[in-house]
Amino acid sequence: MALDTTEAGDSLEMAASIAVIAIDGPAASGKGTVAARVAQALGFVYLDSGALYRLVALQAQRKGVSFDDEPALAELARTLDARFDAAEIWLDTGRVTDAIRTEAISSGASQVAAHVEVRQALLERQRAFLRAPGLVAEGRDMGTVVFPQAALKVFLTASAEVRAERRYKQLMDKGLSANIHTLLQEIRQRDERDSARAAAPLKPAADAVTLDTTALNIEQAVDRVLHLWQHRQ
Repeated sequence: MALDTTEAGDSLEMAASIAVIAIDGPAASGKGTVAARVAQALGFVYLDSGALYRLVALQAQRKGVSFDDEPALAELARTLDARFDAAEIWLDTGRVTDAIRTEAISSGASQVAAHVEVRQALLERQRAFLRAPGLVAEGRDMGTVVFPQAALKVFLTASAEVRAERRYKQLMDKGLSANIHTLLQEIRQRDERDSARAAAPLKPAADAVTLDTTALNIEQAVDRVLHLWQHRQ
């Protein structure tokens, strides 16, 4: 079913009656794949919050807006004509599923996400995904800011070296060129930028369970999260 992110979201009170699993973590920690599979296993709605920031970065690139221009970026965030339809993402009626996954847009999304006004503009768009029977939300501030009342909060992490290898394999599998040393440098830069930003810095929620996936494959990580959820129930 298509979900238009321009729909108004209900307030945080909904989190008390609708189950939320918040999965946060740094770039290439596996949180996107893990969250999507957990959502599928439970029959929950899935929110890839990073896609929204990537959409803002892509729109800024298309319109010639600097990643440093906070007011202009916030306006783009407020007026995004974006739609999530099954596994596809659309912007201004055009499919952008692959376009927002390039390394240039990944880096741009990290820069865009550092702006307070942009994060505020996207806050209700993210909360609009909250609906029965439940939600699995992944990002960098799902448990700390967007859904602080989530029933389960998981902070997924892994060594920078392993994350660079994963991103390298992901890009190569898509037929895209990549340099693993460059990827490692970019991941470390993103980690520093995401952790040091004033607005919703990347960090585990106080009540989050930290799960290191350095030595885990996707199936093992998914099983761990599902086990944590079953235990909470």
